[in-house]
Amino acid sequence: MTEEPPPRRPIRRLSPEIVERIAAGEVVERPASVVKELLENAIDAGATSVVVRLTNGGLDRIEIADDGEGIPPTELELAIERHATSKLAPDGPVEGIDTLGFRGEALAAIATVSRFRLLSRTPDREVAEGLSVVGGTVAGRFLSPRAAGTTVEVEELFFNTPARRKFLKGAAAEQLEVVRAVERTYLAHPRVTLRVESEGREIANYPVATELADAAARVLGPEFRHHSFAVLGEISGGRLFGVLGRPMLSASTARSLYLAVNGRAVTSRPIQQAVRAAFGDYLPRTRFPVGALHLEIPRDRLDVNVHPTKREVRIVKEREVAESIRIRVREGLISAPSVAEVGPRRPTTNATTLPSGEIGPEPRAGLPALVPPLAATARETAHGQRRLGNPSRGATEVRAGPARPRLSLLGCVQELYWVAATEEGLVLIDQHAASERVLYDALRRDGTLARQALVDPVAVRLTGAQRATLRARSGEVARAGFEVEPFGPETFRVRSVPSYRGRRARVEALTELLDELAAGGRPTVPNGLEERTAATLACHAAIRAGDTVGVEEFARVLDALAVLPGAPPTCPHGRPILLRIPRSRLDRWFLRSGP
Repeated sequence: MTEEPPPRRPIRRLSPEIVERIAAGEVVERPASVVKELLENAIDAGATSVVVRLTNGGLDRIEIADDGEGIPPTELELAIERHATSKLAPDGPVEGIDTLGFRGEALAAIATVSRFRLLSRTPDREVAEGLSVVGGTVAGRFLSPRAAGTTVEVEELFFNTPARRKFLKGAAAEQLEVVRAVERTYLAHPRVTLRVESEGREIANYPVATELADAAARVLGPEFRHHSFAVLGEISGGRLFGVLGRPMLSASTARSLYLAVNGRAVTSRPIQQAVRAAFGDYLPRTRFPVGALHLEIPRDRLDVNVHPTKREVRIVKEREVAESIRIRVREGLISAPSVAEVGPRRPTTNATTLPSGEIGPEPRAGLPALVPPLAATARETAHGQRRLGNPSRGATEVRAGPARPRLSLLGCVQELYWVAATEEGLVLIDQHAASERVLYDALRRDGTLARQALVDPVAVRLTGAQRATLRARSGEVARAGFEVEPFGPETFRVRSVPSYRGRRARVEALTELLDELAAGGRPTVPNGLEERTAATLACHAAIRAGDTVGVEEFARVLDALAVLPGAPPTCPHGRPILLRIPRSRLDRWFLRSGP
């Protein structure tokens, strides 16, 4: 039995109200997109200071107040009409746009899906006049005192489109997105003061900056100012200037690279890829540059009307522009002092391990120790380098564990890679990756890490995005072993840090943890959010490159690794933990036909 086809549905015109709501959805996606549009309107109006006030992360209420030129009373109704704008002549051309709010429909779109109030005063008037709008329908006008400028209030966003409101995240997550939108706008226009308040309390403050590097440091952290380099020069058909962090300040996502084209904060995959390519072999494949870049391009070579939210732009001969950007960034990178250092250079020991286990004199010039000595514990320092059983010459033996063979540790290369001898050949072990995997499995199994209280709490200054992340992800931060409390408008006090088997994490790991949690956890971990979060927590509590590791602690890590699945196991984001080099391969390398 065949089913009858469904009856044909005729083509019909949608009602104006439905059309307005659909169009509004192209521009207004969440509270952060409302803030972005209103900030751009304020900057176009010549504002020098803008305050963003949020209630419940912007889900209940958003208020934007600026000190711009204001809107005349006779134009208030026009301001909320679609395709009515002061930024484009009635006959165009659209290609001649030189402002941020080019589409002329942001206020109309916002007013259509919220309870909306617009209050404005021009400098020549004594009182401000306002307009109330509910779901796109004007509800009335009113008078109110205020200084010259404009205030826009948006309440109950998507109250008349409940399906769209259902897809919004929690208040803390939406507030974090608002802070990010403010930061993008600030780095595109650092000469405008921007402030964010939540529930009447200031949570982020971005003052006027005369130098882009100072503005970037407000967003990316104070260390950026001291570890950055300038980028400046002509590009194909335009000009490029900005400031980027040295490789040691790289991020786990491309989100911390801020781009602005003719003052418009945008995202551009080709430009991001060009900047990443400029760093080339200075960064691992999983790390990305940080900083802020400004492009100035003639208006006739730019299409800003590509995306409803003005998030993207199209550039004429974009490949040529991207290649010239790569060249300028590469020039700045190479000319910056100490640019070749991927991380801060640590002092290396000049001593060599003698066969007897004693510490000998410095090697002759030009003949550095190929494998520095093992890290000495307090007990070893008092009694000489300890040797167990009958180890190989110049090695320290680690007895066999329940599930692993005996190892003879030969040393550690640059306080990161351990070198050990087994009966089969050599083993190279990454101390950070090994420790990270052990902690990751402990977190997945137990759900939390131990913490160690600090005798003297340490004050840490957090950026606006980091503060918002701390509020949004306080549970994960506590699970990671950090105890943090407010200690001023932008400063927090760290009272405890993660600890695992007697080793505590660095206090600086808190800011790194917050940055990665803001990006959703480690992007190189293919599983869900819980796994990515656990990988992030493990990374920042693990033994790090440059940490001094005693033999006993190293043995404990090996014991924990030996019972994990995988042959050999990898760290949470896929890097190998150890490499085995069998004796047969060593023989082939040295052209030996036998023992």
